[in-house]
Amino acid sequence: MRKSFKKRVFWGFLLLVFGAAGGWLVEKVVRKTLDRTVGSSVDAILKRALDALTKPVDEKMAKARDDTREYLAKNTVQQVEAKIANNDPEAQYNLANSYYFSGDYDNALKWYRKAADQGYAPAQFNLGVMFNNGYGVAQDYAEAVKWYRKAADQGDAPAQFNLGVMFSNGDGVAQDKSEAVRWFRKAAEQGHKEAQFNLAWMYSNGEGVAQDKSEAVRWYRKAAEQNNSAALCDLGDMYRLGLGVDVDYQEALKFYHKAEELGSVAAALNIGSMYSLGMGVDKDIYQAIRWWTKAAENKDNPSSTAQYNLGNIYYNGRGMPKDYKRAYYWYKKSAENGQVRAQNKLGEMYSYGEGVKRDYKQALKWYRKAAAQNDAQAQDNIGYAYLYGLGVRKNYS
Repeated sequence: MRKSFKKRVFWGFLLLVFGAAGGWLVEKVVRKTLDRTVGSSVDAILKRALDALTKPVDEKMAKARDDTREYLAKNTVQQVEAKIANNDPEAQYNLANSYYFSGDYDNALKWYRKAADQGYAPAQFNLGVMFNNGYGVAQDYAEAVKWYRKAADQGDAPAQFNLGVMFSNGDGVAQDKSEAVRWFRKAAEQGHKEAQFNLAWMYSNGEGVAQDKSEAVRWYRKAAEQNNSAALCDLGDMYRLGLGVDVDYQEALKFYHKAEELGSVAAALNIGSMYSLGMGVDKDIYQAIRWWTKAAENKDNPSSTAQYNLGNIYYNGRGMPKDYKRAYYWYKKSAENGQVRAQNKLGEMYSYGEGVKRDYKQALKWYRKAAAQNDAQAQDNIGYAYLYGLGVRKNYS
């Protein structure tokens, strides 16, 4: 009995020694492999990435950010290191993400390619994004299409959507609207909201597919249910105009308000127009001004149409005394944002000295900007300027 106990202690000791030595040996091999392939501490890379993963990212790379957050929550640094050393494509992809979000595009590209060459669809998609945008490599649409297609053929919805965009625009491939529709449909059927919106738009406008307003409404609705602001706004348009559905101003307003809450400038513009015309609500010029001002003053994407509409209200005195100075203020903002009607109107205000000191040269400057956009009224105004020598020498020829 005593002898048996001693044997068990002896073999237990040997197992402990060799187990520790084996673990040390495995770790050493892993570290050597990583030194050769990664060239720096994975721990340090992941620490930098963790900070970067908390910051806003390009919409196209949001899934990659979320993938890596989840992956790092499930795996220790040692596990990640071992998987990278073992050529695991998921680990390579997440290492690439870590480099990408740390701003090291060269290494991100290297590790995406390693995973992509093993057929890992998310890495193939991200590699396509890098070639598409010229991140860490010269922009190359054809190469982007190649990698998007590899991922799309494996059912990757973001890749299918991006491939649809490439065919729609003719980037890196011959433009083919019907092929764009095919790829948008594949992604849309998997619930990709941007693909659902694009597919709806294609049906609405008859691009790449027979025009079908009812089918457009169906896909707009699917994207709207996922809070796609553009789909919500366009769905409002369909109800306001009776396209694919019966006219229903209340439904239109409901969708516009939902879109506006998500930041849609177009929706705020349309709500203002409905108050201005009394569509589904009592006509109320002050409510129209409120919503148009909201659209006109948006800091990221101010609506030149809303600015022009505000100019008209103050110029014509709709529901209030005329105010040429305020009209000039809004026409100028709209004109500077490229609104052709505002450019012509601003020219007229300079020509007649309304809300601003009369200045024929300034008038001509704005007429010419509008005329360059083929505005017939502006072209006539330039003709009158030459006929009567207003800011230019008379010229009857």
